[in-house]
Amino acid sequence: MKQYHELLQHVLDNGIKKEDRTGTGTLSVFGYQMRFDLQKGFPLVTTKKVDYEKVLGELLWFLSGSMDANVCADKYKFKMWRKWADDNGDLGPVYGYQWRHWDKYVDYEEWEGIDQIRDVIKSIKKDPDSRRHIVSAWNAADIEDMALPPCHLLFQFYVADGRLSCQLYQRSADLFLGVPYNIASYATLVHMIANVTGLEVGEFVHTLGDAHIYLNHVEQVKEQLQREERELPQLEVAKLDDIDQYHFEHFKLVGYDPHPAIKGEVSV
Repeated sequence: MKQYHELLQHVLDNGIKKEDRTGTGTLSVFGYQMRFDLQKGFPLVTTKKVDYEKVLGELLWFLSGSMDANVCADKYKFKMWRKWADDNGDLGPVYGYQWRHWDKYVDYEEWEGIDQIRDVIKSIKKDPDSRRHIVSAWNAADIEDMALPPCHLLFQFYVADGRLSCQLYQRSADLFLGVPYNIASYATLVHMIANVTGLEVGEFVHTLGDAHIYLNHVEQVKEQLQREERELPQLEVAKLDDIDQYHFEHFKLVGYDPHPAIKGEVSV
């Protein structure tokens, strides 16, 4: 995870102090890219413990297409989304809804949902060299109905030499708390889609817009950067034919030996 630690140091050294929506304040840079070769290990931060079960639970919830934060917490064991939900747990048409049910009006009366995940899997199988293997969560018509507009908003797959790679564009990146989850989540998704399309994993490319460290995380970041990196774990994922067949029991993280967790407050 040298790439991630270099980004943290880059923002500490070069970040501009900016105000933000939450009122916390950040050190921020604009435009940064990291590349992770998934053949060389699973990119899960080792300089602090990251709860992979929570990473996986949130991803499985996205893939379910749910808009319900209570479902995310109770079924998928990831409670964080309750911070943005209304009293009933409703988040509006966020990530998973856009991935699996993008609105399409056939004739201004008839409606059908576009399942972008199934469509991109079909596209990878049918025409692996296509430059259109894209999933978007940024639906401009739905933004004001979302509890939180998507931060990781568009990803594209790429096939070469029998390997599947993915590039993510993330408009807003909380480097201390959020980004370790984002990296691990999309690396997991690459493993899943590689399996259902009969490919090996390639690279995960992470492109960031506003990459920031919240001011109340600066000391934690400095502590983390003083820790020695450890060997990356491996992720074992069952080879299934259908993306919707995946559950917790189909994933096994092997050899994860991180330093202790470092706490930080989530800015809402």
